[in-house]
Amino acid sequence: MKYVGAHVSIAGGVENAPLNAEQIGAKAFAMFTKNQRQWQAKPLEEQSIRSFRENLERVGIKRQHVLPHDGYLINLGNPDPGKRQNSVKAFIDEAQRVEQLGLLFLNFHPGSHLREISEEHCLDLIAAGVREAVAQTSEVVFVLESTAGQGSNIGYTFEQLAAIIERVGVRERMGVCLDTCHLYAAGYDIKGNYHEVFTHFEQVLGFDLLKGMHLNDSKSTLGQKLDRHNSLGEGHLGWEVFRQIMRDTRFNNIPLVLETIDSERWPEEIAQLYRFLAEDGEGKRQS
Repeated sequence: MKYVGAHVSIAGGVENAPLNAEQIGAKAFAMFTKNQRQWQAKPLEEQSIRSFRENLERVGIKRQHVLPHDGYLINLGNPDPGKRQNSVKAFIDEAQRVEQLGLLFLNFHPGSHLREISEEHCLDLIAAGVREAVAQTSEVVFVLESTAGQGSNIGYTFEQLAAIIERVGVRERMGVCLDTCHLYAAGYDIKGNYHEVFTHFEQVLGFDLLKGMHLNDSKSTLGQKLDRHNSLGEGHLGWEVFRQIMRDTRFNNIPLVLETIDSERWPEEIAQLYRFLAEDGEGKRQS
């Protein structure tokens, strides 16, 4: 089955996220566990935790179909030791909040070398930070997001993601989230070479590591390395890519999350994606 949703608001408390997902017809969702642009946040209150779990059960969304995202300030690859330690501390806090809510995943952007150290050194720092978080949590799966390669960001190739996972050394606590806009901007032509790109993904990483996907059209052209999302069907990817994804059983049973630019369109975008699925039963595996 396909589980489609969007990155919903936590305004008024994290417990509102499942309700916001229900309102747009979502069967999955992404969320932040605190303000994504602040280092510090007060601890989650027991009432919020309890209400979140109750609301999640009430709307019928399973924890494996929720993809929490860490804050935007965190950079595990920061070459400055003090700033990096702040990031690691905040990252561990995010992972512990995920566990408090009874969720399974923490989606994060790998990090950035800020053009001050090599990519290899940055990969080492990122992996070391994840290892610290693994050691201080019991079951959170740390989900690396593929990036567009904008600026000095790491994670724009499958090989870089694989290198981080290998360095962490605990494959069962690691995962990958592919972003369709980021893939295209990074140079992976999922529009013109859909089968080849995902065959390459299988060879380098393996679909067992795929824990989620962000469905976004792209304002950026192929290989432009700019992270510019667009509404589905209105960017350089077009609807056909998303039709293929919905019909491809390799993307079953994971959260498929919209981060498109107009939240007012999310209910219709979700409905259209499910119409693609309905056109062809539950979808046929692409090969």
